Amino acid sequence: MISVVIPVRNEERSIALLYDELRATLDGLGLSWEAVFVDDGSTDGSFAALTRLHAEQTNVRVVRLRRNFGKAAALSAGFAQVHGDVVVTIDGDLQDDPNEIPKLLAKLDEGFDLVSGWKSRRRDPWRRRFASKVFNRMSGWLTGVHLHDVNCGLKAYRVEVVHGLRIYGELHRFIPVLAHHRGFRIAELPVNHRPREHGRSRYGLERYLRGFLDLLSVSFMGRYRHRPLHLFGGLGLLLGAIGFAILIYLTAVKIAGHAIGGRPLLTLGVLLVVVGLQFFSLGLISELITAQHEQRTAESERAELHVEEILG
Repeated sequence: MISVVIPVRNEERSIALLYDELRATLDGLGLSWEAVFVDDGSTDGSFAALTRLHAEQTNVRVVRLRRNFGKAAALSAGFAQVHGDVVVTIDGDLQDDPNEIPKLLAKLDEGFDLVSGWKSRRRDPWRRRFASKVFNRMSGWLTGVHLHDVNCGLKAYRVEVVHGLRIYGELHRFIPVLAHHRGFRIAELPVNHRPREHGRSRYGLERYLRGFLDLLSVSFMGRYRHRPLHLFGGLGLLLGAIGFAILIYLTAVKIAGHAIGGRPLLTLGVLLVVVGLQFFSLGLISELITAQHEQRTAESERAELHVEEILG
């Protein structure tokens, strides 16, 4: 079974059209499928349109969030409701082409766990295309996961991938990175991207600033989540070694008969040693916190979904 998760916010005019395109594509595969729409706090008639669609179609399920929590929360709520062995995510604005889904599924059958779309010919203003290109290259450099389009909404997953992910805030941009860090195999395919016909984009350039901060967070969690002492302890040892070398040099100068009390280098050496000790202590404390967190996670882990209503 294929589960298609569609986060929706103020896309009243696109809902029925998207379902018709999904049906035309997926019915031809000869597999059972379901559409899980997640209404992320829409203020137009989107939920009414989803209710009508649910009443007409037996394979439509609707999840309604209490308010707008963001795409990450919408995807998490949708992932919690899927019944399929394979999960496909697609945006509700009709810019992603459902006809590309069979190609993603075929790539998934080659042994990959997650196949991400790549909007090779993106139908967006040049500012967004340029900012996205810079952001994707920076993401590859910092995370080691080199994708042309890490944030494409059109993706196909094996169900164990979505059940193993915990996404919150705005970490939906880095789902391939999070999956890679958990050991899943990632692939990328170019997909058709269409111009927006209904509604308007709610993303501005400020999202790239927030995305950069999230990128630092994801990069840190991926590389040092289970070994924070390697980062903080390494920085502490480096700074402490430099400060210690400076103090040894000043000690030799003092033995040679020169005054060192008024030298700024003395202050710098002491500062580096103190800061180095602080970083090293922070690493040890982080290791203790990590050990306790892992123990509690192993005992029980339950995500908060903020769900108001579920139809189906």
